[in-house]
Amino acid sequence: MVSGWFAGDGNDFRLLGTRCSACASVFFPREDAHCRNPGCPGGELVEVALSGRGRVWSYTDSRYRPPSPYVTDPELSWEPRALIAVELAAERIVVLGQSVPGVTVADLTVGMEVEIVPGVLNEDAETTWTTWHWRPTGVTA
Repeated sequence: MVSGWFAGDGNDFRLLGTRCSACASVFFPREDAHCRNPGCPGGELVEVALSGRGRVWSYTDSRYRPPSPYVTDPELSWEPRALIAVELAAERIVVLGQSVPGVTVADLTVGMEVEIVPGVLNEDAETTWTTWHWRPTGVTA
């Protein structure tokens, strides 16, 4: 888990971004040092919970084993995962993430609604590394 990027669980799970008090620009990943909007004089950056739903902006299939720090041990099982770029309507930003397990590019279309859910990036006997996944609405997997 990347500290400060998301919080909650179940229906309360949300990505955490920041909003500039001067120009209202929203950032994810969060920005804590300065407003990234080049036209902004700068303002206080306030943490905000981002929308839990959005629309598929684009998607692709990951067909290669990802590099470290992700699971790279060739002895461990690994399956390709759909990567989804989702536009959050309220914030008007695009956030990239993996699909929930079992959802492939064949299940996706540009413009379909998806929701954010907690997911597991990797786990071992001592640690579970958490992340977020995008799930088409109406899918319970």
